[in-house]
Amino acid sequence: MTLMKTILGATATLALSAGAVLADPAIVFDLGGKFDKSFNEAAYTGAERWASETGGSYDEFELSADAQREQVLRRFAEGGNNPIVMAGFSFASALETVAADFPDTKFVIIDAPVDAPNVRSIVFDEHTGSYLAGVMAAMASETGTVSFVGGMDIPLISKFACGYAQGVKDTKPDANVIVNMTGTTPSAWNDPVKGSELTRGQISQGSDVVYHAAGGTGLGVLQTAADQGILAIGVDKNQNHLQPGSVLTSMVKRVDNAVYESFTAGESVEPGFAAMGLANEGVALTFDEHNASLVSDEMKAAVEEAKAKIIAGDIVVHDYMSDESCPSL
Repeated sequence: MTLMKTILGATATLALSAGAVLADPAIVFDLGGKFDKSFNEAAYTGAERWASETGGSYDEFELSADAQREQVLRRFAEGGNNPIVMAGFSFASALETVAADFPDTKFVIIDAPVDAPNVRSIVFDEHTGSYLAGVMAAMASETGTVSFVGGMDIPLISKFACGYAQGVKDTKPDANVIVNMTGTTPSAWNDPVKGSELTRGQISQGSDVVYHAAGGTGLGVLQTAADQGILAIGVDKNQNHLQPGSVLTSMVKRVDNAVYESFTAGESVEPGFAAMGLANEGVALTFDEHNASLVSDEMKAAVEEAKAKIIAGDIVVHDYMSDESCPSL
């Protein structure tokens, strides 16, 4: 009996040790859910790719209220998950508190800078990708008026709008750019009815190309654009297939890569600040069979030229978050 207890005890110790080395990562999806066909779903795609390729498992949680942020981060950290990835800037405040309490746990936040020794912050150059979307919108527009629908009215979303407006104006200086935000609370990310209403209002003002950065709200934008016979531009994830022949392009943020690489690094994920932009394919426009009939060779050439100039520094796209101003609007 003593020998058996010793063997069982040794086995348990080995299992715990293996568990410590192979701790499951975890991901927390922001409001709107992992199937929002936008930002959260891109994050989910990255997690699933990692699981498929490695055979590993991960834990996940979809927020239903802001108050859950700190609670779920603590739950995962206490449970031994490592690293813990969160999709969205809104986790920043909760993370600052929780990271300090769990110094041996690695955290990864996407879309916000958090300065802590156990946190990796991944941000994207949304303004440069949006600039390219603006180039295409200006070239596709027949009315000379294009528009933008944002989700929550915050500096990050104004960063999209400002880059887009600059791309439009640099391509067609006399163009008109209409910008509307959906709301000032997190519910703005998941209100397709309001997205539809805003799009209809913009169409009444002459817009024939609308770009959204609105999460689940954007589904209403894309649907209304298709119903009303104008073009739309998707965001975060390739949304060309959602309304084939109506979505001019999508400005993708490789959130999937950010999650995949974080899960792959595991507990060895490197803390610090990482930026993903045009040069490292962190942001890009999408071209596929769903928008082929809408995109001319001239458009593609203009996008490639602008991309090269931005990477070389010959075009400087204004970052709204640097001074909360937008010279193009």
